[in-house]
Amino acid sequence: MTPVASGRRTQSAVSAAPEHPAQGPPAQWHRVLTLLADVSLFIGTRAVWTQAASHRVAVAAVISVCYASILGCGVLALTVRRHRSLARLDLLILLTAVTLTVCAWVLLHQGGDEAQLTTQAAKELAAGHPMYGRPWPWLFGRTVALTPTVTGTYDLTYGYPPLAPLLTVPFLGLGHGAAPATAVSTAALIVGAVLLWRMLPAPWRPTATMVFLGFGMLPQYARLGYPAIVGLALLVPVVVGWPRIGKGGRLGTSGLARAACLGAACAAQQLPWFLAPFLLAGLYAVRRGELGARPAALLLLRFTGTAATVWLLLNTYFVVSEPKAWLEGVALPLTQGAVLHGQGLVDVSLYLTDGSDRLDWYSHASLLLAAGLFLVFVLFVRRLGPAATALPWCAFFLATRSQDGYYLMMTPLWLASAVTAPASEFAGAWQPRLGAQRIRVAVAALALTPALLAAGLAATGEPPLHLTITALHRSHPVKASRLALTVTNTSGTPLAPHFMLTAGQGMSRYWRIVRGPKSLPAHTTARYELGPPAEPYGGRYVIPRAGAQLRLRVFTAVPQTLSTTYVRLPSG
Repeated sequence: MTPVASGRRTQSAVSAAPEHPAQGPPAQWHRVLTLLADVSLFIGTRAVWTQAASHRVAVAAVISVCYASILGCGVLALTVRRHRSLARLDLLILLTAVTLTVCAWVLLHQGGDEAQLTTQAAKELAAGHPMYGRPWPWLFGRTVALTPTVTGTYDLTYGYPPLAPLLTVPFLGLGHGAAPATAVSTAALIVGAVLLWRMLPAPWRPTATMVFLGFGMLPQYARLGYPAIVGLALLVPVVVGWPRIGKGGRLGTSGLARAACLGAACAAQQLPWFLAPFLLAGLYAVRRGELGARPAALLLLRFTGTAATVWLLLNTYFVVSEPKAWLEGVALPLTQGAVLHGQGLVDVSLYLTDGSDRLDWYSHASLLLAAGLFLVFVLFVRRLGPAATALPWCAFFLATRSQDGYYLMMTPLWLASAVTAPASEFAGAWQPRLGAQRIRVAVAALALTPALLAAGLAATGEPPLHLTITALHRSHPVKASRLALTVTNTSGTPLAPHFMLTAGQGMSRYWRIVRGPKSLPAHTTARYELGPPAEPYGGRYVIPRAGAQLRLRVFTAVPQTLSTTYVRLPSG
């Protein structure tokens, strides 16, 4: 990944960040940003030092030096008198942040389920085996999280584009476990931070340190091995000053490099897929306002064609060797039918009500909102252009999988757009002519209405199964062995229930049906006896502490529904 614009070029284009004489005093707001970047490095550092002090004394010593650096930088940020001195201090804070990130990786490089899957995919790739469509059940169980689906099964395959495994292959010699994948994502995070720091105007550089390496947010996702971090790093040179891509009708080396980075980002993870249409539409609108319709369309075609070529080159081996499995794999997050989870509107059905018989409409609402937001963006690109990097993630709030990672992992792009793509860049952008402003507003409202209606349908659905718990048996004071209940199908459709006990937030493993029909006809009642999850993913169920809210959730796949009831915990 190569910076596609020098710091000086970027600075001259951003009116909001005037340069200061190198020998003159820095602006007070620059001091504040430097201080905030410095303070953000405290977050999470003590926890890492505590672990290092017990068994990695050398790492703990390095962290202690970083503490001294943070303290010293805090004092200097408030006292240096020259702009050049403060700029050098910003570099020192960035180096301190990089050092802390590396120290944390040295201690905590085991990764999570994403890293385990990516490392296994890299091993299969290095061995010449198919990477997509092959279940790896030995990876899952007590250490790697399972993704339950509404069909009563679990997703045990790799479901991301291939760039992260391709980058992981050279690092397979780092050791056992998921260390290779976490090394790639952590390295990508550091590269992205340095790129953004270098490409921003000098007074704004502390913000790059903050959003990438401060606060402890993104370094944790990198240590978990999320492929989205690789996509984020590749998107940095695309987003910085993106309204100026192709200015004057020439892409040049810079524009082609940005297009290549966009294609590579889309080959790393699915999140960039949702951002790309907004960037392309905004780029066309800005260039059409400058050049006219035909030159703008040709320029956009060259840019998009370059991105698509890079994306295809990175996928060619898999398209040729395993086309069907590849297609199903890269589309898996959209088609797998995973159960509800996240911090979005689905919480209404998960926690505030007893379920819904219209779960499909959450997915419909998410897609409709994405399409509606895109149309609104095109209609009001002069106003919404600076928000191109933030708007796409709003659609995930209505999705069935609405984890906060979908929002926060791309927040550095919000910063890049805020600093280098101000509203003035879109003042002359082309917008469709629809007559009076009230007509445009009416069309925008109409574009968003279907998503709101679909979301309302999903959230107001009724649970189709009426559940009555009759007994919870124990084979041990803290272990459950059997759960007995009666189930009434109040809907007009036969339903195949899949049962799950959960405590608090999140999902657990499915319980076995020991007695009872696999499919319950419409308007009928049946008795069920359930056993704890079967091996290798279960075998026992530990009863939560007294006072915990234990829920029995019942999912069905056709149609997708959720029915919930509370389980009274046995005393003693």
